[in-house]
Parts: sequence; structure tokens; C-alpha cells
Amino acid sequence: MALFLTLFVVTMALSGATYLFVHRTLDSREVAKMRSRLVGRADATGATTASASQLFVPDAEKQRGVFNVILAKFNIDQQLQNLIEQAGATWTSGQVCMVSLALALITFNVVWYLAPLGKPFAFFLAPGAAALPFVVLRRKRTRRIEAFEAQFPDSLLFIARAMRAGHAFSVSLELLHKEFADPLGSEFRRAFEEQNLGLPMDLTLEKLAKRVPLMDVSFFVAAVLLQKRTGGNLAEILEKLSGLIRERFKLRGQIRTISAHGRLSSMVLTAIPTVVGVLMYFVNPEHMRFFVDEEAGQWMAGLALGFQALGYFIMRQIVKIEV
Repeated sequence: MALFLTLFVVTMALSGATYLFVHRTLDSREVAKMRSRLVGRADATGATTASASQLFVPDAEKQRGVFNVILAKFNIDQQLQNLIEQAGATWTSGQVCMVSLALALITFNVVWYLAPLGKPFAFFLAPGAAALPFVVLRRKRTRRIEAFEAQFPDSLLFIARAMRAGHAFSVSLELLHKEFADPLGSEFRRAFEEQNLGLPMDLTLEKLAKRVPLMDVSFFVAAVLLQKRTGGNLAEILEKLSGLIRERFKLRGQIRTISAHGRLSSMVLTAIPTVVGVLMYFVNPEHMRFFVDEEAGQWMAGLALGFQALGYFIMRQIVKIEV
């Protein structure tokens, strides 16, 4: 046991040292690259010019650690970076993978060596621990998007009234991020700063729709781009879009009220077998010791819990109705 823990600690220390060395090496390259962009390149006449194509750098290239390079080879880095960006987190994809791997290793070794009776559970708990950072990111992403969606109808009315008052669309975006809190204010502030630095409005709005994957935002972007190409009363379009979104909120509330019974039933049906098993263990421990002492019983208990979780997931998907 002591030998294994020593090897584990040494391995983690060497892995951390290797990561820091590679990370600092790559960071030094990034610093040199940024310095060359700021200083520019000297041409044949001795003048210093900067490349216009380097004005906007993809977000995935800001910080590229060793894990980022590996993930990029499997086309996972960009997807994970999009999830982090939509969640409003400051992590990188490499950091998320490092935390996930560390949680899986620690959980597996703790369960395997410190709880010998629960060895089979190590194969179930380790993947669950590894998925914990991704679950946290998805929950943060969901909450952030829900908060954005709640603010979005008011923001459309604000833009429409600002345009009726004589302001341009870009000026309306500037006023919007000053009047609204996060996450809507920060997203529109980023959009305003991008177009203020020279990025075309089309690309700015497309990036906004990518960062906030909502159907309402896609409608907003399509309406603005269509009005820019064909003309029309954009203020009136935005007012109607705001009213449509509010009606969808009302319909969604009615559906949640109707499906509340199904959600409660899924929680009760999932909790009953677990509660009954715990009560049976205290009432008749000789009968239930089979699921603790015997390896076959441990596997049966683990599979039963897994199937309970699967059933709960299926029932939740049945009562989940998108509007």
C-alpha cells in the first residue's frame, strides 16, 4: 500500500513537472509571437508594419498547453473550448482534462485500496468523478443561457426604442451593454467591441449566435442581417420578435406546470428502491449482507443502481418538452 502511494505521488509529481515545463515553453512562444505582432515586421524600406490578418486571433489559440495540442489532434479542443466559453468560465480545455483525469485516478485508487469491499464500485465511480468537471460546465452553461434568455426580450425592446429615438444599431449595442447586467451585458459588450475594432457586423453577430446557442438569438441575427441587405423597419421587427419570445415563455410555463406530475413521479420511482434497500439492510442485515460481502452481490447492487439512474434519465427525457 505504502509503495503504491509513493509511486502514485511520484508519478503525479513528474507529470505535473512535465506539464509545467511544456506549458511554459509554449507560453514563451506565444509571448514571442504576440510581441512580434505588436512590434510588427520591418519591410525592405525599414518601415515597421503589422499584419492585418493577425488582428483577430481564434480563441482556441490564446492558451495552448500540452493537453490542448493533444485534444486538437482529435478535434475535441474546439468543441470543449466552445462549451467553456458558453459557460462563461475562465478555464482552458487542457485544464478541464487535467482535473478530470486527476479526479478519476484519485477516486479509483481511494475506492480500490481504502474500501476493499467496494472494489467493483471503483469502475463506476471513477468515470463519474471524471465526468464531474464536464457536468459542472454544462450546468453553468445551462444557467447562463437561461439567464440570457430571460433578459433577451427586454434587450430587444431596448434596441428597438433606441433606434426609434434616432440611434444607430451599433450605438444601441453600446447602450445595451451599459444598461443590462451579465450575462447579456457582457455578451453584447463583446459584440460591440469586436465591431468597434473593425470586425464586420455580419461576423460579429454570427459569433454572438455561436456563443449563445439559442433559437431566439438566431432569429435576431437573421433579422438584423436581412434588414441590412434588403432594408425595412428593424425596430418594428425587433418589437414583434420580443413579443413572440414572451409568448413562448408563457407556453413553456404552462407545459412545466402540466409535466410537474411526471417529474415528481420519476424522482419517487427512482428513490423507492434505494430507500427500501437501505431499510431492509437495517431490518434484516443477514439477508442484505450478500450485496456487501459477496463479489457477485456487489456487482448486482452496482448494476441495479446503474439501471435506476438510466431509468430516471429516460423518464426525465419523456417529460422534457421543448418549445
